Amino acid sequence: MTTLDAAAPGSGAGGRAAGRGLTGFLADRGHAWEELGGLVGAAGRHPERLGPDTVRRLGHLYREVGSDLALARRRYPGDPVVARLEQLVGAARHVVYDAERPRGTLRAFVSTGYWRRVRERPALLLVAAALLFGPALLAGAWAWRDPGPAGGLVPQQFRSVGEPRPAGTDLGIPTDQQAELAGEIFTNNIQVTFIAFAGGLLLTLGTAWILVQNGVTLGAVAGLAAGAGNGRSFVELVTAHGVLELSCIVVAGAAGMRMGWAIVAPGYRRRGDALRVEARAAVEIVVGTAPWLVGAGLVEGFVTPAGLGLGPVVGIGLGLGALYWGLVLWRGRPEPPPVRAAPAP
Repeated sequence: MTTLDAAAPGSGAGGRAAGRGLTGFLADRGHAWEELGGLVGAAGRHPERLGPDTVRRLGHLYREVGSDLALARRRYPGDPVVARLEQLVGAARHVVYDAERPRGTLRAFVSTGYWRRVRERPALLLVAAALLFGPALLAGAWAWRDPGPAGGLVPQQFRSVGEPRPAGTDLGIPTDQQAELAGEIFTNNIQVTFIAFAGGLLLTLGTAWILVQNGVTLGAVAGLAAGAGNGRSFVELVTAHGVLELSCIVVAGAAGMRMGWAIVAPGYRRRGDALRVEARAAVEIVVGTAPWLVGAGLVEGFVTPAGLGLGPVVGIGLGLGALYWGLVLWRGRPEPPPVRAAPAP
């Protein structure tokens, strides 16, 4: 008879190896990781093809490597071995469990899977955000101080925001045209979202270029509006849906960079294998992000033209942003490593 108990940090073969440092940990446990990776690759989506004995071996290795992951997270949090084990345990988890619960796949993806995908590469999220908002801030300051040259960077349909208006008036655009302008901004953001994702195949350079370019355009439009005294009206026009849309662009950009980085630095994997794994994760992110873009579009179509005023518009925009990133933090928490079966005395 066996009992399930969480492996204590530092217990077992992994703990003894880690006691001799990272080199000993890699030397003593690496063979188990390679074996598990081989079984996962051989199983694909059908672990039953491995046979009963090999399936039991797969489950045993999965629990062992899960314990190794918990140990590595505690002792070597900044080392690449943690990312390697996270990928391996994640791939093995799908083989061990997902095939047994095929009807829960969509529900699991909506409730936790998507959010974990978004959260599992926080460094790429920060890089994508920096590439978008850094140039936006610089371009906004430049356009505010020197609107003439900066106006050349702004598409023709957005240049009306830089035309001076009397204080307390709107942008001088009829309501139907304001909705049209908002729709153009929304369409542009959808295009940017998917192009930023696809640009990851160009070794992340395509994604980086799209994010920087869109950031410059966004900042220039905002700077021109502020410089012309139209800042309040511009904020009212874009904030309700813009916070969520820009969040989606950042997430799609990070997904694109996952694919590009898999080619640049595949780690212990072959480039083709690394690209397949990261491309699947990136596609899941984009598919899960699409409904949020649609939601932003609905807000844009119904809320933006309503003229609710600055306070409600900012509240809606920040509320949607807080909802999205709150779900990333809450539902995207990593799944605890599997408990390890302790043999009965």
